[in-house]
Amino acid sequence: MSIKLTSWNVNGIRAINKKEVFHNWFNNNDSDIINLQEIRAQIADIPKEVYDVDGFNSYFRDAVKKGYSGLATYSKIQPINVVEKIGNPAIDDEGRFLRVDFEDFTLINTYFPNSGSKASRLDYKLEFCNTLADYVCNLRDDGFNIIICGDVNIAHKEIDIRYPDRNHETSGFLPEERQWLSDFLDLGFVDTFRIFNQEPDNYTWWSYRYNARAKGIGWRLDYFFVNKEFKNKVLSAEIESEVMGSDHCPITLELDL
Repeated sequence: MSIKLTSWNVNGIRAINKKEVFHNWFNNNDSDIINLQEIRAQIADIPKEVYDVDGFNSYFRDAVKKGYSGLATYSKIQPINVVEKIGNPAIDDEGRFLRVDFEDFTLINTYFPNSGSKASRLDYKLEFCNTLADYVCNLRDDGFNIIICGDVNIAHKEIDIRYPDRNHETSGFLPEERQWLSDFLDLGFVDTFRIFNQEPDNYTWWSYRYNARAKGIGWRLDYFFVNKEFKNKVLSAEIESEVMGSDHCPITLELDL
């Protein structure tokens, strides 16, 4: 049996809900599980048409702060367990973690913090990164197969950003962030897109400024990771760069279970 998962930072679920392109994409999507990040809405404020979607079980995680962060996971497959908190109040208050367990794997939908202007939130981001790494390593060591998806807010290598030489001091491409991601993969996780594609110019985020998307000036910030033991189940991992509606585009993962 093959299943397909999609992940997309929509940059506001209420805003994108007003766009026909989003509804066309959602209604014609063949994914079994759809994960959204940065929904930027309290659960009570999510429009009904994207809160209760026919054919899907829907799960949400919002932030304490209104209009900030937040996650949504829609699944055609009935999960066996849902966990909304990672156990660190500073992280949980920002609505950056949503775990949904299925028979064959545990899915973690996540939205990593931005390090901020002049790396003002770098310490917080690294706390988040290390907390998440510890959490998923413990799950993996307990025998769970792990899928992690979301906006990681890190372009890992120079191939993952259009102008690396200009951005070594820019949040999202800081040495500390890139080193953490390298270390995380060394713990036994796989960047699934790079299993299949080692080419440059594959991006998932483009600034709204300077007509960056049309010019191909982007960053690859969105990922599907799996633990190495689960790598042989991965059939494909792709970037849907043609899909509009947000400053990010969707990414997909297909598994053979």
